Amino acid sequence: MQLALFDLDHTLVPFDSGSTWLRFLMQRGVLDEAEFAPQNQRFAQDYMEGKLDIHAFQRFCMSFLARFERKELQAWRSEFIAAIADRIPAPARQLVAQHRDAGDLCCIVTATNDFVARGFTDAFGVEHLVASQAATIGAGPLAQFSGEMVGVPSFGAGKVERVTDWLATLGRRWEDFERTVFYSDSLNDLPLLQHVSHPIVVAPDPRLRAIAQERGWPIAEAAAPLVLA
Repeated sequence: MQLALFDLDHTLVPFDSGSTWLRFLMQRGVLDEAEFAPQNQRFAQDYMEGKLDIHAFQRFCMSFLARFERKELQAWRSEFIAAIADRIPAPARQLVAQHRDAGDLCCIVTATNDFVARGFTDAFGVEHLVASQAATIGAGPLAQFSGEMVGVPSFGAGKVERVTDWLATLGRRWEDFERTVFYSDSLNDLPLLQHVSHPIVVAPDPRLRAIAQERGWPIAEAAAPLVLA
C-alpha cells in the first residue's frame, strides 16, 4: 500500500474551492456581495503575492459559517457540489479512482475549511480529509460553528504536521509506507512536496515549475490526463 495525498484547489479541481463556495452563497443571496467580495479579493491578492495571513483568512472564511444553522449550511453545500460537479475534470476523478482501486490510503489535503472540503471528498469518493478545522460550539453533527479555527491551519508546513497527526489517529507513520505521493500545483505546498517520496506537481506556477524542473519532479499539465505515480 502507498500513501496518496491530493491537494484540492487547482490540482484536483481547476478553481479555488473556498472562493467558489463564497461566490455561490453570494449568487444565492445568502451573503452580501458588497461586504464579502472585496475582502475575498484582498486575500486572493495576498496569496498570489506570497504574503497571505492564513489565520486572518481562515477567520474570514469561517465567519460566515457561524451566521447560519448547520442544517442550512449542509443543504447549501449539497446544492453547491451539485452545481460544480461538471467542473471536476474527468482525469482528476480517474486519478483518484486509480489510487483508490489500487488499495492506496488516499487523503485530500487542503487549506480549505473542513466543512466545505468534505463536500469534495464525497464527490471524489475519498474517505479521508486533512483540512483547516472549523471550531464548533458544542459537539455533534449539527453543532453551530463559532467562526474560529481549531489547531494548526492546513497550509504550508502546517500540512506536514496535520498529515502526521492524521496518520497517528490511524496508528500509522510515514515510515509505514513504501511510497508516499503528493499531487499539488502550489509553491505553498513545497514543505509537503519535499516530505513525500514521490512529489508530483500539477500545472504549477512558474516558481514551483522551476523547482520541479531543477529537482526532476514529474510535472502534469492541466490539459493532460494525470498519470498514476
